[in-house]
Amino acid sequence: MGLAKIFSDWFTFGEDEFTLKTVFFNLNVELYYKKLAIDSCVNLIANSLVRADFRTFEKGKEKMSDSYYLFNVEPNVNQNAAEFMHKLVSKLVYENECLVIMQDEQLFIADEFTMKKYALKENSFKDVSIDGYKLDKIFYQSDVFYFKLNNEKIVSVIDNLYATYGKLIASGMNMYKRNNSLRAILNMGSSSGQTDAEQKAIEDLFNVQFKNFFEAEGAAVLPLQEGLEFKEAFSEGSGKRGGLDSRDIRALVDDIFDFASIAFHIPKGLLKGDLAEVEKQTDNYLMFGLLPIAELIEDEVNRKYYTKKEFLERTFLKVDTSMIKYVDIVQLATALDKLLSSGTHSVDENRALMKLEPLNEKWSQKHYITKNYAEAENYLKGGEN
Repeated sequence: MGLAKIFSDWFTFGEDEFTLKTVFFNLNVELYYKKLAIDSCVNLIANSLVRADFRTFEKGKEKMSDSYYLFNVEPNVNQNAAEFMHKLVSKLVYENECLVIMQDEQLFIADEFTMKKYALKENSFKDVSIDGYKLDKIFYQSDVFYFKLNNEKIVSVIDNLYATYGKLIASGMNMYKRNNSLRAILNMGSSSGQTDAEQKAIEDLFNVQFKNFFEAEGAAVLPLQEGLEFKEAFSEGSGKRGGLDSRDIRALVDDIFDFASIAFHIPKGLLKGDLAEVEKQTDNYLMFGLLPIAELIEDEVNRKYYTKKEFLERTFLKVDTSMIKYVDIVQLATALDKLLSSGTHSVDENRALMKLEPLNEKWSQKHYITKNYAEAENYLKGGEN
């Protein structure tokens, strides 16, 4: 639609007056800013859990059994542990719940299911679908791992917030484009456009010459006939175009990341990749953002994968998040020495902290205590030692 046609549609001219018609514009909200913020949180949490070690213990002693391989390497034939964890976290965040079933000694994440809740007996799950394949079997709470993140779906809260705030971003972007686009005033005089030839010339001026002039990337010249006056329009009193600039738009988008960081207890600097005080931000994220999810997974696995008797006999799974945070081996030297000299760790246990293979020697599995340690009773007695 040409500019001349737009103006003729807006205004109805009479001999002495014209009427301005009402025009409505739909404001499109760009949803990918919200998705980018939430997906950034999902990827950060999932990538952190991928670095965690799902350690398995049997009667108090750590053992790399079949369950260790299942949770750390290959949950099922079609996914490795990293892919599995990303899907699990994504389900938790976007749907507030995730159902994992065990079939043929493998773990599968359900894409869809119907849950029936009971007050005094096990909940049941039916219509379970995995990658388009629907299972006819009815599963019960004790047969599955059912993870639930919050009592209220956190994504729905962000959606409701973004429904209003997203329009503010879209409005700001539209204002930025309007204020930074070329606008002009054309004085045509009162006698212009009286004949069909003149009307055709005006349409050609708007639809061809002005269009080429406005869309030109390089230098452009606009020839005007006598009686036509063209000048660029600026904001009133400023002498230049006004309104928002690109940094103002960026600030509005940053607010969406701030909302997401609050919802998932992730420091906003860590989410955006800021390097200022990254160590403190990482500690805060591990404490309040990641550890609750890791404990949620750990508790559900321990109460379903192991029996009560096995757990009380110290047969369990532990989600070890201690090595998620990268630490230089040189910085660990003093701590490792203290762990060894106090008898807390053996050499092999220290090597495990550094992700090194154990030596599996008798001496490397022993615990040592330096001579300056003594029993409190002997110290108080003032004995010879």
